[in-house]
Amino acid sequence: MPHAAAPRRQRLLQRIEARLPALTRLKRSETLPVRLDRHRIYVLPTRFGLLFAAVLLTMAVGALNYNNNPALLLACLLGAAAFQSVFGAHRALDRLTLAAVRAEPCHAGDTLHLLLDFHVGERPRHALCLRRDGIDTAFDLAADGTVRIDGTASRRGWQACGRLRLSSEYPFGLFEVWSWLHPDFRALVYPRLEANPPALPYAGDTDATSRTRTGGDEAATLRDYRAGDPLRHIAWKASARHAALLVREFEQQQGRQVALDFTALRALDTEARLSRLASWVCLAESARLPYVLVLPNAHLGPGLGTEHRHACLRALALFPGGAA
Repeated sequence: MPHAAAPRRQRLLQRIEARLPALTRLKRSETLPVRLDRHRIYVLPTRFGLLFAAVLLTMAVGALNYNNNPALLLACLLGAAAFQSVFGAHRALDRLTLAAVRAEPCHAGDTLHLLLDFHVGERPRHALCLRRDGIDTAFDLAADGTVRIDGTASRRGWQACGRLRLSSEYPFGLFEVWSWLHPDFRALVYPRLEANPPALPYAGDTDATSRTRTGGDEAATLRDYRAGDPLRHIAWKASARHAALLVREFEQQQGRQVALDFTALRALDTEARLSRLASWVCLAESARLPYVLVLPNAHLGPGLGTEHRHACLRALALFPGGAA
C-alpha cells in the first residue's frame, strides 16, 4: 500500500512545485550566484511589532472614543511610519546577491569557517543576520564584501554548506524580512588530528640519521670553488697554498625519509589510522622532514611543502568511508 501511494505523492509534489515553486525550491541547492528578489523574500511582524500594533490600536480607539484629534493624528502618523518600515525592511534584502562561497581548510572537530562574498548593488544593507545551524552572525554591508560564518566540522570528507537563513529587522524592528539561501557548495574537511601521536616512523631499519655534505655546521672537506659559492665558505689560507680557490664543504645530520604507511597501522581501525596519519603529516611538515604517504588507493611523495601537505590531507579526507 505505501509503495502504491509513492507515485501518487510524487505527482502531487510535482504539481505543487509547478504552481508554487517557492515551497519546494529552497530545499534544493542552487548554483551560484544566488540573487534575492521579491518572489523569495518573506515578511512577518515581530513580537515587538505586534505589541506596537496593539498599543497603536488602543491609542486610536481611545482617541476616537474621546474625540481627541491630536491623539488620533499621532496614531495615524505612527501607523504610517510603521507601514513604511515594511518597505525599508524589504529593501534590505531585495536584489542582494550571494556571489561566491569559500571555506578555510580545517580538520574534523574544529571550527569550519565559511566565507560568503556578497554583492550589494547600488545601496548599503544594514542590520543583516545570517543563521546556520542555530548560530546567528550579524553584519552590515556598506559595499561589496565578505562575511565569515562559523560552524562545526563534524566529520571528514565533503561537508555541504546547507541552508542559510538571511534576515533583517531594519529599520525599527517592527517587521522581520527573511529569505533562504542554499548554495551548491561543499567544504573539504580533513581527518581529525590525534591528540598525542607517537613519534614519526622512518623508512628502513638502519640508524636514524645519515651524514650528508650540505650546509651544516661541521667542516668535512675542501673542494674547488664553483660559481655561486658563498664567499664566507672560501678557505683563503688553503687557497693561497694551492694557488687555487678552495671552498670548505660542510656536513650535517639529516633525518631519514619519513614513511607514512596506512597498512602498517593494522592495530587501529580506519578512522584512527587516518587520524594518526594526518597528525604525522603535520608533524613532518613542522620538522621540515620529507615524507611519503602510502594508501591502498594512492601513493604521494616523497615531498615537503604546503602543496604536498594539502595533497596528502586531501587524500586522507577522501579515503573511502567518509562523508559523501
